[in-house]
Amino acid sequence: MPGTTPPHTSSEVPDGTVDAVVIGGGAAGLNGAMMLARSRRSVVVIDSGTPRNAPAEGVHGLFGLDGTPPAELLERGRAEVRRYGGTVLSGEVLKASAADPSADGDPRFTVTMADGVTLHARRILVATGLRDVLPDVPGLAEHWGRSVVHCPYCHGWEVRDEPIGIIATGTASVHQALLFRQLTDDLVYFTRGTQLDDDTRARFAARGIRVVESPVTQVVADDGGGIAGVRLADGQLVARRVLAVATTMLARTDGLEDLGLPMQDLPNGMGRHFVTGMAGTTEVPGVWVAGNASDPSAQVGASAAAGALAGAHINADLVTADTTSALARTTR
Repeated sequence: MPGTTPPHTSSEVPDGTVDAVVIGGGAAGLNGAMMLARSRRSVVVIDSGTPRNAPAEGVHGLFGLDGTPPAELLERGRAEVRRYGGTVLSGEVLKASAADPSADGDPRFTVTMADGVTLHARRILVATGLRDVLPDVPGLAEHWGRSVVHCPYCHGWEVRDEPIGIIATGTASVHQALLFRQLTDDLVYFTRGTQLDDDTRARFAARGIRVVESPVTQVVADDGGGIAGVRLADGQLVARRVLAVATTMLARTDGLEDLGLPMQDLPNGMGRHFVTGMAGTTEVPGVWVAGNASDPSAQVGASAAAGALAGAHINADLVTADTTSALARTTR
C-alpha cells in the first residue's frame, strides 16, 4: 500500500537530476535500467515489489532460465543494475509529471514517491506492467497463478494431461480452449453465458471439448489446497484439477496520470494498455513505455527485450541531446 515503505536513507537517493527514472522493477524495467547503467547513465529504478507473475512457481519459456522462480530472477536483475552503478529504490510512485525543460529545451520530469522522496529526471521509462482482473467467481482468485492459469505457454507443460476447465469470459476464451486442448485430452468449456456459434461448437466437438452451459456458482477447493472442481447452479460438481481463464488485462497507471500518456482499449473488452511506437516511444517527449504496460501478451523474455530496446533508445536520445548542448556551448 502507498506510504508503507520505510523512508530511504539519503545515501540511496541520488542528488540532482538523473538521466532516467524507471518506474517498475520487473523484467522490462530492470533490463532497460541495466542497458542505461552500462552506458554510464545515472538511472533510478522504482520497484513496487508487486510483479504480475509473483504467484507463479517459475518463469517458463525463457531460454537458459526456464523454471527460475520469479523472485530469484528479479533479485538477480536488481543486483546487476546496482553492479553497473544504477540505483533501485523500493516503493511506489505517487506522482510523475513534466517539469520545466532545461535552458536548451531538454525535457525534465519530477517523480514523487509515496514515502516522500522526490526525484528529478531527464527521461522516464514506464515499466509498470499490468494487473489481471479475474471474473467474479467465488473461489477462483484464491488459486490464481497455481491451479488457475491463463497462458498455455507460461504454465501449459506443468498442467499437461490434467483435467482442465476453461472459465469463459468472452471470445478470447475460444482460442484459449483450443490451445489448452493441445495439452490435455480432458477439457471442459464452461460458457458462463457467453455465446458459441455453430462453427465453434463443431470445432469443439471435433476436438472432444465438452461444453457446459449451466451457470458456474463456485470453484471448489480440495483438502490439499488445490482445486477439486467447479460447482454448477444445479448443484453438480464437475471435477477439474486446473482452470484456465482469460483475464481482463489493465496497464498499471497509478501516479502516471499527469504525464498524459495515450492509452488504447484491447478488442472485446480484454483490457487497456499504453500506446507506443518504435522502441517504446510515446507521444510525450522524454517518456518511453516497455513491457506488459504496452504489450499485455508479452512474456518475461519479450518484456525484457522491450526494456533493453527502450533503454538503448533512451541512451541514444540522451547522446543526441548532450551533443546538441555541447555544440551550443562552443558556439556561444
